[in-house]
Amino acid sequence: MDQHAMDRYIKSMIKEAGHRIRNSFLSDISVDTKAHANDLVTNVDKDVEKFFIEHIRKDFPGHRVFGEEGFGDKIEELSGTVWMLDPIDGTMNFVHQRRNFAISLGIYEDGIGKLGYIYDVVNDDLYHAVAGGGAYYNDERLPMLKDTDISESIIGMNSMWATPNRHVEHEATIRLVHEARGMRSYGSAALELAYLASGRLDAYISMRLSPWDIAGGMVMAKEVGAVASNFSGETANLLKSDTFIAANPSIHGKLLQDYIKPKPKS
Repeated sequence: MDQHAMDRYIKSMIKEAGHRIRNSFLSDISVDTKAHANDLVTNVDKDVEKFFIEHIRKDFPGHRVFGEEGFGDKIEELSGTVWMLDPIDGTMNFVHQRRNFAISLGIYEDGIGKLGYIYDVVNDDLYHAVAGGGAYYNDERLPMLKDTDISESIIGMNSMWATPNRHVEHEATIRLVHEARGMRSYGSAALELAYLASGRLDAYISMRLSPWDIAGGMVMAKEVGAVASNFSGETANLLKSDTFIAANPSIHGKLLQDYIKPKPKS
């Protein structure tokens, strides 16, 4: 299957998965916790991941799946084709708000992002990107990002990091709150990366994200010129959880240098 045919196939599968999620609003949703009380998972997350894996196994038997809910493969290296899937990114929003969540999917070949998809299920908004072919919002091509300054930027960041915490110096993030034009937190890494790619945000910062949270959005961000890294400025980690920042290239370095001050690990 060539890349264009694969793109059409994936879009169709994502739209069907979204239909299943919307239908789940009409039934009881079973909610469990994972690592901690606010780390939620539902029967819908699991069912949607199984839906994707069933199709991938059938139509792309040589491909592997790195999925949040654990129904895919054990991924310790990125050779070959790997689908990185979060069936519902923003599960807390899904449970409490019935909005502000997304399906997130990235297709990688030997560790290089080839296709990226973020589907805002409730609003029926599909963001996607093809490596070397641009990023799109509902099939309208997104422009390259224009230079900005911190004082003119909207930053996506959880407000917790502007309070005393064990990860970063909160005095520096408080300065960012004061010096940026505005701060936002949507509770879905995938949506915040889609908003970065479409110019609604100028940066997105998180202390800890998993590969499936960022895989689709990173392909998208690159296609509009954004820069993604961990807090050390290294390439974002696609094998395990790590710090993460994606930003307009004109402010990425300044954010790391002046406002993101990681505390030494104890």
